[in-house]
Amino acid sequence: MIEAKEFVERARGRGFALWTGVPCSFLTPLIDFAIGHPELRWVASANEGDAVATAAGAVLGGERGVAMMQNSGLGNAVNPLASLTHTLRIPVLLIVTLRGDPALRDEPQHELMGAITERILEDLLIPWEYFPTEPALIEPALARACAWLDDARRPYAFVMRKGSVSAHGAESFRPLPIGRAAASVARRGRSRPPGERPGRAQALRRIVLCTPEDDSLLIATTGYTGRELSAIADRPNQLYVVGSMGCASSLALGISLARDGLRVVVVDGDGAALMRMGNFATLGSYGGDQLVHIVLDNEVHESTGGQPTVSRAISFAGIAAACGYGLALEGDDLGILDELFASEGIRGPRFAALKIRAGTDGELPRPKLSPEQVSVRFREHLRRIDAARAAQRSPR
Repeated sequence: MIEAKEFVERARGRGFALWTGVPCSFLTPLIDFAIGHPELRWVASANEGDAVATAAGAVLGGERGVAMMQNSGLGNAVNPLASLTHTLRIPVLLIVTLRGDPALRDEPQHELMGAITERILEDLLIPWEYFPTEPALIEPALARACAWLDDARRPYAFVMRKGSVSAHGAESFRPLPIGRAAASVARRGRSRPPGERPGRAQALRRIVLCTPEDDSLLIATTGYTGRELSAIADRPNQLYVVGSMGCASSLALGISLARDGLRVVVVDGDGAALMRMGNFATLGSYGGDQLVHIVLDNEVHESTGGQPTVSRAISFAGIAAACGYGLALEGDDLGILDELFASEGIRGPRFAALKIRAGTDGELPRPKLSPEQVSVRFREHLRRIDAARAAQRSPR
């Protein structure tokens, strides 16, 4: 058995700055220590898949990220592990507990997952080893993990057995960043028939104008949004999320936490936003002033044939306001995008839900670059921004 401090401090020394996940009793010491650590960021994710995406965002932003979860939650994380971190080659460190360990007696709901946890990781092409249980084993384990993360640029996992880490006092907890006053919902023209609403391309062109390359990052959700954005303007400050439906907002949160001073804009669809609605609460709690969340709502799953979503019956802006966003707009007028980007003095992330019509402007090509190439280009763009800002700060 080791102490949480022994592992976390060595990991911090290797650059693991953002820690996120969903609690498990096996993880309690690590989570308690991470929450209380003044030099670490802890994000309490709504589910394990969002935790993986948030940690992946931190990695894209230039930090190392850790996603922690009970193995029962590994099922929630399979999709982003298979179609986000694997496809875009984003190296996230996983700590997965082994509930239902065949060597121990556990609750019946953990029996099957305990028997197949390692197999799931192997099927996902994620190398793993057991979490270190002696101080002398920590550094070699982290060295193996970091070598894989750096060389393969894909996740690596520690599987944690019961009793691996000794208890840590919770007296050092920092308060979570909650308690913002709920924003009011501002509605702008929700009376147009669906066919008279602006199109997705019109909205994306307006967003492109508001996201200059030198100070903005633009994340587009899976499906037609990323493809249409790429066709309009394929810029190095843009990232197209292919697969991992619903994870674009949690990815953007991780990027924004790692990139203070850069505006991070994420464009969601209604289907994607509905799929992982719990992340509204996470963004509302942890998102900063430079995070902008947009939902383009055409009320259908367009890229799969136009099947209806339930978005016609809800208010995304109302949900965002209740979850702590600093500004929440909705309507069917492109002017709400101008208002969104022009707003100043807002505490917390900003949100707008724009009703759009279904349909695309002609046949949509796929991005010319592969997802991995887009990811590499995005990170290189951030390095150029860092170099330019460092040059501006240096004395002449």
